[in-house]
Amino acid sequence: MSQQKRTRQGGFTLVELLVVIAIIGVLVGLLLPAVQAAREAARRMSCSNNFKQIGIGIHNYHAAFNQLPGHMEGTALLSNPSGWYNPQDEANQRSLSIFVGLLPFMEQQALWEQISNPNMTDLLASGGSRPAGQPWPAMGPTVTDDTNTSPSVSSLNTGYAPWMTEIPTLRCPSDPGVGLPAMGRTNYAACVGDAIHYMDNGEVLFDLTGIWTYGPEKKQACDRGAFYPRAKHKFRDFLDGLSNTIAAAEIATYLGDNAITGIGRSIGGGDASDHRADPTFCRTADGPNTIDPTRPQFWGPDASYIMPANEGRGYRWASGMHPYSVVNTILPPNREICLLYGDTGAGTVPPSSRHQGGVHVLMGDGAVKFITDSIEAGSSTSGTVVAVFDGGTGTRAPGSPSPYGLWGSLGTRASREVIDEEF
Repeated sequence: MSQQKRTRQGGFTLVELLVVIAIIGVLVGLLLPAVQAAREAARRMSCSNNFKQIGIGIHNYHAAFNQLPGHMEGTALLSNPSGWYNPQDEANQRSLSIFVGLLPFMEQQALWEQISNPNMTDLLASGGSRPAGQPWPAMGPTVTDDTNTSPSVSSLNTGYAPWMTEIPTLRCPSDPGVGLPAMGRTNYAACVGDAIHYMDNGEVLFDLTGIWTYGPEKKQACDRGAFYPRAKHKFRDFLDGLSNTIAAAEIATYLGDNAITGIGRSIGGGDASDHRADPTFCRTADGPNTIDPTRPQFWGPDASYIMPANEGRGYRWASGMHPYSVVNTILPPNREICLLYGDTGAGTVPPSSRHQGGVHVLMGDGAVKFITDSIEAGSSTSGTVVAVFDGGTGTRAPGSPSPYGLWGSLGTRASREVIDEEF
């Protein structure tokens, strides 16, 4: 009687299969952070490249016009007793950002033509203060939100297509923000230096003809950055050197999450001098509930003092107002936004980003550098008035050293400070 041999069929046993699955899971767990880090590194590089393109655009603009693009410039109704900050559909009230003038130098000639040379195919959606069916004015209306307009001016936001356009060069791939209630977003903003006072009005308050309302000494004391509202700057004005002066910096757009870098706290006129004396005013004014003590990157549960959701950071690329396209070098990067009278006022607007540990900045010479959150920024709460303005500490005459350390000195173009530290 023949003996039968037992043979083993090929394949995995259950134990072997579980071991293989476990090994694959461990490998995926080890590799996933590396893949994510590689993707973020690629996004960060793309973000830096966009900034370099903006820097090239600024230099080409200066070569063409022998000055930097205007900040808070544009067209105006000369008779405007209610103030430049009120919505209009006949003019933009000299409130445009530097990016509008830069459009032809950022390969956006078609969009520039649509703004500068409107035609009958681009009509007012409704009457407003002008007859329906009329084309928009050259250089567009004010960059304001429908919800903030008066009943007589009803089509200033979504009705004007250029202000709603997303421009790829102005977006950092690391920022996921998209869609309403924002208009066209931007992740880059012009640097106005280390001052708060008069950084909303610049040289005018009500009279948009360009007549200085306050006195030239006040402008001189505050006009310290690469850009200043309604003022003409040239490269020759950068006495500190283009390579030592920040021209623009990165900002993270608002995601609707009450982040202190994405939405600002609005303060009234009575708090203006306190905020000017203490740039951390919005962090400490109302006790521990101002910023959530358990999540210091977010405002506390009482949101009554927070600006409206449609006034988030970077929400209007064409607007020169502070929340949308402006930074200053007072508080270090990724700190809280604090503004007088909401989006039409001045205040502390630090740079911010979705990158780990810091932000990109564009220097005046076109170089893009990464500034860490821990950059030396002086003392913001010394107990004395440390703000830069006419009559401030040491009178803060034109050319006075910045009170905000290395960070503040990088924001000034002509304070004659020697930068002897790596950044």
